[in-house]
Amino acid sequence: MQKSLLIDPAKCTSCLQCEMACSLEHTGAFNPARSRIKIFEFEHGAQAIPYTCTQCAEAWCLHACPVEALTRNPETGAVELNESTCVGCKVCTVACPFGTINYVPETGKVAKCDLCGGDPKCAEACPTDAIVYVDAGWTGYDRMRDWAVRTHAEPRT
Repeated sequence: MQKSLLIDPAKCTSCLQCEMACSLEHTGAFNPARSRIKIFEFEHGAQAIPYTCTQCAEAWCLHACPVEALTRNPETGAVELNESTCVGCKVCTVACPFGTINYVPETGKVAKCDLCGGDPKCAEACPTDAIVYVDAGWTGYDRMRDWAVRTHAEPRT
């Protein structure tokens, strides 16, 4: 069963625990600036939204990479980077319509969410369940369609 991150911005308190856990897992240091998940704050901190790679089914980044440094993990479904193959050309960063692949000047390579090999530390660290790791079939199109049916069936005020 494939799983994916489900993010509920209404539950996010902007505590940055997800960013800390991600950076520790991938760099060995608590450094939110090097995290692969980011908390965006809107309206001067009134709204916080965790944001990371959505592991797109079409994965434009994967198709754009000229050296095939990005591949899909068949077990987790995550698009993962092979750092030894990456040449740092940044084509994937341009191809990603969501801006969730970032160039890392210190390494000369890119970095993106890889779901921590199927055990995402951001979800584990989130104290409010704003980020949870769930069955991928429960997210995406079917969930949006169910929401649309429910909201259109309710009387408008």
